[in-house]
Amino acid sequence: MGAIAAAVNKKGENVVPYVATILKELTHRGADVHGIATPNSVEMAKTLGSLSIEKVESDIALGYNFSSRQSQGSPQPVLGGNFALIFEGRFFPPSKTPGTDEIVERLTPDPEIQARNIIGKLDGSYVLAVALHNKVLAGRDITGVNSLYYGENDTICAIASEQKALWTVGIINVKSFPPGNLAIIDASGFTFQPVKAITQPFVQTIDIDSAAEQLQRLLLESTRKRVADIDKVTVAFSGGLDSSLIAFLAKLCKVEVHLITVGLEGQPEMQSAKLAAEAMELPISIQTYEVADVKQILSKVLWLIEAPDPVRAGIAVPFYWISEITSKMKYNVLFGGQGSDELFGGYKRYLKEYAKSPNTLKNTLFSDIASAYETNFQRDIQVCSFHKIELRLPFSDSKVVNFALSLPVNLKIESPQDTLRKRVLRQVAKNLEMPDFIVNKTKKAIQYTTGVQKALRKLARKERMNLNEYINGVFQQVYLTQV
Repeated sequence: MGAIAAAVNKKGENVVPYVATILKELTHRGADVHGIATPNSVEMAKTLGSLSIEKVESDIALGYNFSSRQSQGSPQPVLGGNFALIFEGRFFPPSKTPGTDEIVERLTPDPEIQARNIIGKLDGSYVLAVALHNKVLAGRDITGVNSLYYGENDTICAIASEQKALWTVGIINVKSFPPGNLAIIDASGFTFQPVKAITQPFVQTIDIDSAAEQLQRLLLESTRKRVADIDKVTVAFSGGLDSSLIAFLAKLCKVEVHLITVGLEGQPEMQSAKLAAEAMELPISIQTYEVADVKQILSKVLWLIEAPDPVRAGIAVPFYWISEITSKMKYNVLFGGQGSDELFGGYKRYLKEYAKSPNTLKNTLFSDIASAYETNFQRDIQVCSFHKIELRLPFSDSKVVNFALSLPVNLKIESPQDTLRKRVLRQVAKNLEMPDFIVNKTKKAIQYTTGVQKALRKLARKERMNLNEYINGVFQQVYLTQV
């Protein structure tokens, strides 16, 4: 795992120093080996300072920061026959020959056609970039779990794993790279070619028992694919339906599962998580924090999530703690339940959509899961990447997503008064004979169950500000020189 960068100079001048600057901003994602490549050369070094960029001159270049934390990976970029490649992420199920060798082999006949085939046919969480003699090809998987951004100014077009890296080279209008797309990047800018997208399938006629049976099979398959190359995993655990189900399925896959729960002192959900862990006979680490701990890491969290958003900050703070604990425990992979609420109607706000009409709810659920890469995934991936932890999300599997979107909304929410919601997912848990207190546990957002949102409001009041003002003020201090 690590960080990627790629750039094209619009004026035909040397772009390598820009790529080096981008990599410098991304060393928190990987600092064991650094590499910069042109279409026909690669330079690597153990430190950025010792990277001989003065030996490399090209108007097209790739860059990669490598973290040795993940044993499956290898330093990059790598050269093919007539191109250079960087690849960040995983295919699911994992390749029998992990690393970039398989991808180089796939790309060799015709990089542009084969890059489209990879995006269109291979399931996974990944981003890639290929440098040819006159352009860069860049792509992202269909669900967009791994973060990737793009932008341009008068001098360069560039992509990077995080926005802040592009800000450092003078690209201000940065956007999230659209999932399931292949981009052609050359001196004229970006040309996006949609390859594969999340679409709204035909809604099938199916009863809840049959739906739950199929969903259970797909979720187990998704989980199995995501543990195929590891022997242990932590789970971001609240004791609620989503995280309990993911933990239970991982246990069925015969890997070592360790649950992690975080929150501020006195939060009642901590005890609920402990009881759920005991019921599933899984080990759990419970770590409590104070308001001062929230204040201490808030600047770092806002730097990582790159947005002055109180809700995102309230979610990212506990994820920061969870990934930090995972790292200290020497685990490399963290499982999360992200995507479940959008697929199965978990949020309370969906009741208002249902009240308008079932079709309105169906359209909202589709829109929310299609945009989850921007609203949820990239936030949590960027927090986890700081601790060199790989976040894997079983609910983001393309087969799970497609099946969930094909289900009638009444299998998710029964009525505008449905306090439980996610009915078909609860039926899966019931079929697996999970405890009733887990099956019937109501949805509570992590920023509230952990007490983080309350702590942020307390910090804001202390500064005589509302929450938005406080978060925006801290954010502006963090990015004073960049935004």
